[in-house]
Amino acid sequence: MKRILLKLSGEALAGDKKTGFDEATCIGVAEQVRQLVEKGIQVTVVTGGGNFWRGRTSETIDRVKADQIGMLATVMNCIYVSDIFRHVGMKTEIFTPFTCGAFTTLFSKDAANAALEEGKVIFFAGGTGHPYFSTDTGAVLRAIEIEADAMLLAKAIDGIYDSDPKVNPEAKKYDEISIQEVIDKKLAAVDLTASILCLENKMPMLVFGLNEDNSIVETISGTFTGTKVTV
Repeated sequence: MKRILLKLSGEALAGDKKTGFDEATCIGVAEQVRQLVEKGIQVTVVTGGGNFWRGRTSETIDRVKADQIGMLATVMNCIYVSDIFRHVGMKTEIFTPFTCGAFTTLFSKDAANAALEEGKVIFFAGGTGHPYFSTDTGAVLRAIEIEADAMLLAKAIDGIYDSDPKVNPEAKKYDEISIQEVIDKKLAAVDLTASILCLENKMPMLVFGLNEDNSIVETISGTFTGTKVTV
C-alpha cells in the first residue's frame, strides 16, 4: 500500500482511562506510524471524538448542536495526537471542513495531496462539517477523496463480530467479510452511510484492535489478526 487512511476511535485513544487521552497509547500509535512513514507510506488520520463526547445524551440538547460539539471534540483530538506525532519526529498538518482560525487548514483535495507529497502525516478533523454524519462517514469520504488504497480502522475491539462481544461471550469474529454482508447483517463495523460509501466506491477496510501489540504495523506488513472487509 502506498497511501492509507487510519481511523482511530476516540475510546481507543483514551486507553483504560475511558475518557480524555492516554499519552502512552498515543505515543505508541505515533511510533508505529513513524515506521510506516519511514517505509514511504503516505498516512492520513481521522480520530473519533468518543473520549470526550458521545453524541446527544439528553433531549434538552438539539441534535445539530450535539453533533457540532462532537466535531469540535475531533478537532481537539487531532491537535493533541498530531503534536504527539511531531514529538516523535514527524511533520503533520490538520485539515478541517470549516475554518478554525490559525488552528487548522481548510480542507481541499489539492492542499491535502500537496501536504502528503511533502512527507507530512495529515489529520482530517471535524468530520464532514455537517450534522447527522458520523466520523466513520467522514473518514470514508476523505479516504475516497484522496484515493487511499485502504482504510484502517483501529478500534477498542479487535475486529468485526457476529454480535457484541461485550454482551455475548460466544460472539464469533470474522477473519474476512464483504462490505455487502456487513450491510445485510447490520454489523456495527461502521455506520450504514459509511458502509454504503465503501460499497459504491470500492474502498476496502481493515478492522483491528488498537491496543493489540504493534497492531498498525502488523496490519500493513501482512501479519493481520483483525477483520478484512472486502469490496
